[in-house]
Amino acid sequence: METNNLQSIATQYFTCCQPPNELVLKSGEKLGPITLAYETYGKLNKDKSNAILLLHALTMDTHAAGLNKEDNRPGWWDFMIGPGKAIDTDKYFIICSNVIGGCKGSTGPSSVNPKTGKPYGLSFPVITIRDMVAAQKLLVEHFGIKRLLNVAGGSMGGNQALEWSVQYPDMVQSAIIIATNYRHNAQQIALQVVGRQAVMSDPDWQGGDYYGKTIPARGLALARMIGHITYMSEKSMDEKFGRKLTKKEK
Repeated sequence: METNNLQSIATQYFTCCQPPNELVLKSGEKLGPITLAYETYGKLNKDKSNAILLLHALTMDTHAAGLNKEDNRPGWWDFMIGPGKAIDTDKYFIICSNVIGGCKGSTGPSSVNPKTGKPYGLSFPVITIRDMVAAQKLLVEHFGIKRLLNVAGGSMGGNQALEWSVQYPDMVQSAIIIATNYRHNAQQIALQVVGRQAVMSDPDWQGGDYYGKTIPARGLALARMIGHITYMSEKSMDEKFGRKLTKKEK
């Protein structure tokens, strides 16, 4: 293994917004308690001026770099983060948390609703990018960080980086915003509706009450096929695939 790769990385957890001090969401609903799963890389310096907040895309999680302590899985941006790499852990302290609603360690629809003792499911409130960022701010403040050296993210992570820059400009020194936009157009919204309908049309969806049962994997697979088409331009698809036959068609 390369010496500039991070080794065993453990997921950590931060809990906040205990009732009656729940997080007030953009919708006006309240959510709490909230748990945020996160990982850190590097060391926070004495004056806490070297912190970078890394913001993940829709299908990613906290594990951005190194080898996961539980399953030895490499991080989704491992080639970018580590000693001597572009985001140098010898210089910077990096935080990467799973967004609220993300269900990969952070509070989301699969979490147990303390009021019912059952998974939230479809009763989980609608979460916006602004809500995700508001929860992240509480995590950043937990470290005693008053100003982030940088916020960085691509796709949905880029949406969050933009929101950070708008909502909390005094806390953001700089931003790296990759492959994103500041709002969706009508076509993008329509395609996302189709993706959601693909999941909801799977018989295993069961009205969203599938926790502890068979997950709607077929619908999700179809939704991701639709999603990946939207991530590529016509030119890039031609260059990558062209009109080549698949192995099954040959």
